[in-house]
Amino acid sequence: MIATLLFTLFIVIMLLGVPVGAALGLAGAAAIALANAETAWFGLLAVPQNFYAGLGKYPLLAIPMFVLVGSIFDRSGVAARLVNFATAIVGRGPGMLPLIAIAVAMFMGGISGSGPATAAAVGSVMIAAMARAGYPGAYSASVVGAAAATDILIPPSVAFIVYSVLVPGASVPALFAAGMVPGLLVGLALIAPAVWMARRHGMGAREADMPRPPFWRSLREAVWGLAAPVVILGGMRMGWFTPTEAAVVAVFYGLFVGMVVHRTMGVRDLFPILRESGELSAVILIVVSLAGIFAFSLSTLGVIDPVTQAIVHSGLGEYGVLTLIVLLLVVAGMFLDGISIFLIFVPLMWPIMQHYQWDVVWFGVLLTLMVAMGQFTPPLAVNLMVSCRIAGVSMEQTVRWVLPLVLAMGVVVLAVIVWPPLALWLPQALGF
Repeated sequence: MIATLLFTLFIVIMLLGVPVGAALGLAGAAAIALANAETAWFGLLAVPQNFYAGLGKYPLLAIPMFVLVGSIFDRSGVAARLVNFATAIVGRGPGMLPLIAIAVAMFMGGISGSGPATAAAVGSVMIAAMARAGYPGAYSASVVGAAAATDILIPPSVAFIVYSVLVPGASVPALFAAGMVPGLLVGLALIAPAVWMARRHGMGAREADMPRPPFWRSLREAVWGLAAPVVILGGMRMGWFTPTEAAVVAVFYGLFVGMVVHRTMGVRDLFPILRESGELSAVILIVVSLAGIFAFSLSTLGVIDPVTQAIVHSGLGEYGVLTLIVLLLVVAGMFLDGISIFLIFVPLMWPIMQHYQWDVVWFGVLLTLMVAMGQFTPPLAVNLMVSCRIAGVSMEQTVRWVLPLVLAMGVVVLAVIVWPPLALWLPQALGF
């Protein structure tokens, strides 16, 4: 009875317009109070305890740092220099600017683990360039929003950090390595429909007449941005620093590039950067802490075990259950942000993973793929919201362009399900 009330209250509160994090906390606190009706005030002591416990985890320290890295590289002009370098390599022509947008977003994924931050950084450069070349704003916003979704797959990744905190045995280095190949495959899968749609609809007619940047000059200007993933990921692989320490190193590297090398940032720019990243980090971490209350109520009310038994004994079989999970996550991704999906569904799915003996790293990559797809699938798509705001278009206008990109990413999801080594080969090769 109380378990039913927990989910009903959560859904009702959320539909009333209350933020997801607050809905999780309120529903969890109400369920805890009802479960301890005779000593409700004593039982509610679990609320502040679990609020703190949700945050008191060392890997979560990396989240505000990587969010700050995204803001710093957004302001430092690194994205614009990477765009010039990519243009110098692939040249001009119909469909080339969408290809460049996706390639640069993939590369930015090796610097910042935040999709919305990359959508802002790449979108501020590419959407204007694509508009000058004759691409419709809705198409440009769709491509940039989809491209930025690769960032939570290509390390470093905020999503993988949250998953590692929730799932025992899923180390951050192993998840980072496991996301690399699927992340690259997603980028390549997005390029195909993006270029095909551009050429089929005659977009970018003026692109061929635009000047091509000189190769060596653009390489020289982009070299500091190109070196960033090498410093961050190479340092972790060599054992010089942990993923959390790598985030701090990335912050100082970005400040050095922006303030000393490119000189596009000054001391006065630090306050808005810190304020912007602090606000975004606070939102993420408050959702994490409030979800800790919800997760505690799930475990103490005995909700997880009956749900697990019902799914396992449903007669669907292992792949039927996996298909059901994928469909559930696709629908959830249309309405919830990625962090909320992890915090709500991972505690429910952990016993199912144990029952079928699924590799926790592989399942983490699969779950992150679904979350990445949700980041550019209407109606609630955080990356698409950012790119639509930059392009000045409504999200409804992007639907016809987004659907082929979603289908392309679905092919990669299917490939990772059928061939788990796509995700597991690299961490095994690196000894994680």
